[in-house]
Amino acid sequence: MTGPARAFIEYAAGEAEPAIACDRGVSLVTSADRALHAPDRLLLLTEAGSLVARCSCWWSGTPRLSGEPTGVIGHYAAADPAAGQTVLARACELLAVSGASVAIGPMDGSTWRRYRFIVERGQEPTFFLEPDHPDEWPRHWEHAGFSSLATYASAVVDDLDGDEARAAEVERRLADAGVTTRALDLSRAEAELTQIFELSLDAFADNFLYTPIGREEFFVQYHAVLPYVRPELVLMAERGGELIGFMFALPNVLESPTGRVDTLILKTLAVTPSMRGARLGTALLVRAQRAARELGFHRAIHALMHQDNVSRRISDHYARTIRRYALLQRRLVP
Repeated sequence: MTGPARAFIEYAAGEAEPAIACDRGVSLVTSADRALHAPDRLLLLTEAGSLVARCSCWWSGTPRLSGEPTGVIGHYAAADPAAGQTVLARACELLAVSGASVAIGPMDGSTWRRYRFIVERGQEPTFFLEPDHPDEWPRHWEHAGFSSLATYASAVVDDLDGDEARAAEVERRLADAGVTTRALDLSRAEAELTQIFELSLDAFADNFLYTPIGREEFFVQYHAVLPYVRPELVLMAERGGELIGFMFALPNVLESPTGRVDTLILKTLAVTPSMRGARLGTALLVRAQRAARELGFHRAIHALMHQDNVSRRISDHYARTIRRYALLQRRLVP
């Protein structure tokens, strides 16, 4: 005896959303995400009129991996393993037909958006802006033929007193280089975010699987978190009036939504390419942690660092790993 038949619905981001029941724990991709993320195709798997799995596929403008064209799978959700593997198999078929040699995910079209799975959760609770998902989802992908492509980690500094001798050396080096730092000026939020956006495009251009983001989407992302920002914790590094680096940090509001927050999240560190090797990243990290300590914070989370990024090497001097993540791949052609 077989169960209810499962069927696919496939549509483009600009097409009308299908009428479908979302009573199995899987929802439709929001209209805002469809518009901003612009997937080439959305895939829905239904059973008896209810949504049981979904994903989106991108093959236009995706990054190359070792010179090969890639397809990206994101917006993933599934009610059960069989539904997940079925929708992933269809996504891989679609990407292969569209010319991709490798499927990569989970990634909502770009590393600027939600991507990666937690693969070692550890004991720390989820922190603010950390991607989360049911623990079984990575296994859906593994059973669909995916394996690890890249790994990431978050780490925590339990004591913000730090190494004062190291901090003093950092201050001397910055002064010698003519670099000054200041807090984010929220009264000039648009101008400040414009500078951060322009520096980010330069600073991250060589990052793994990088693709640029549009100004509109960047502003949507950052305006969403500005209400949680303490400007003293967002550091702008300048030389000769030009922004050359920034540290974007904010309180872990999930720790206590209405009460005292003890933990700072060091979310984004960026340094202009011309300053690489000058230890400006280290300086910004040291200063951010000092500012947090002066404001009464006791811990800091170094969030979502790629295994090979400079930020991870800096963090290794200070922090202990609390969580590991992975981005997955599946080869589509021999």
